[in-house]
Amino acid sequence: MQKATHRPQATVASRDPQRTQQRILAASLKEFSAKGLAGARVDAIARRAGINKRMLYHYFGDKHGLFSAVLRHKLAQRDALLAVAPDDPSEALAYWFDAACNDLDWIRLLEWEALQAGEKKLVLAARRRAGAKNAIERVRRRQARGLLKADLDTRHLLLSVMALTTYPLAFPQVTRLVTGRSPFDPAFQSERREFLRRFAKLLGGDVRA
Repeated sequence: MQKATHRPQATVASRDPQRTQQRILAASLKEFSAKGLAGARVDAIARRAGINKRMLYHYFGDKHGLFSAVLRHKLAQRDALLAVAPDDPSEALAYWFDAACNDLDWIRLLEWEALQAGEKKLVLAARRRAGAKNAIERVRRRQARGLLKADLDTRHLLLSVMALTTYPLAFPQVTRLVTGRSPFDPAFQSERREFLRRFAKLLGGDVRA
């Protein structure tokens, strides 16, 4: 029997740059969401992605460049979610709750950033302010159409929506204390969706799809 020839992962990976970069970004998101920017290690990211550090540096420069790339990738995903989000508040809150349930790494990444960055300038601050402005304008347009109460401050309304849909997942220990259930329990998530649909009526009246 002919002995199989071992091919280093880095050699194979280098033949498909786009796929390799996606693997690096996925591995980086896991590492950053678990340890934050300060605690993340390039060695761990490289191992998780199945490449050597040299290739990682080739594509992204350094750890900060990699963190910026992860944020750009995630912000693009959030923009895509926003573009197809339902206008009806009774569906929109459940939509964003489901989006949060499916992207726990993003929530944890933001929590680490809050702990480690504090009041310092955020990475990709201008890009993120533009995204926030876009979200605010979307809420304002829905207020103008009568889908949301026009007498509510648009910025605080957006913050409240974010809190309603992400807080139980960002602070699972508080969710367990209050409800007796994990926020990752399908039964809890079903109850939460129903609550959000009913709560939405308070924000915009009896709006029907």
